[in-house]
Parts: sequence; structure tokens; C-alpha cells
Amino acid sequence: MTLDALVSTPAAVAQTVSWLATGIGLGLWLWSWLGEKNAIQKLRFRDCGVILLFAGILARIVVQERAMTPFDWAMSLLGPLFIAAALWRLGRTATAGEGR
Repeated sequence: MTLDALVSTPAAVAQTVSWLATGIGLGLWLWSWLGEKNAIQKLRFRDCGVILLFAGILARIVVQERAMTPFDWAMSLLGPLFIAAALWRLGRTATAGEGR
């Protein structure tokens, strides 16, 4: 697949970026389980990974050309809840130097 095919339309750009976000989110989530030892950092990596994973999934649902399946509906309802919960936890675990 060429770069022109990945950025030929706005929907293709959104889909490409959503897959990148999903990959980075999965990497952060795995790092939180396998690599990080600090409990707070582990939670923050996991929350950032969840946000990117669900954002990528929701972006692909928005730009898809087929009818929504029950899985799509479930992700459309649960995704924003998980994103909101992760953002809330990120705000609660911020230190004084990170915007508090």
C-alpha cells in the first residue's frame, strides 16, 4: 500500500491515524503491564493506552461505510465511558507540577 492510498481522502487519513493511535495505545497498555514498576506510572500508562485504543476504535466506527453492527453500537456507548473514566483517573493522579 502506498502513501498516496493512505492519505487519498479525509476518511483514509482518519482511518490511518486511528490505526496509529490504536497501535500506540496498545503499546502503552502492554508497557503498563510488562515494563513499568511504579504503581502510579503503571496506572497512567494504562489510562493513556485505553484512551488511545478507544479513540482509534471510535474514529474507525465514524468513518466506516457499512452499517453499524451490535459491536459498533456497544463500542459507541462504552468507549466514551472508558475514555471519561481514564481522563478522570489521569486528572486525579496528576502531581502538582502537571497542572494541578
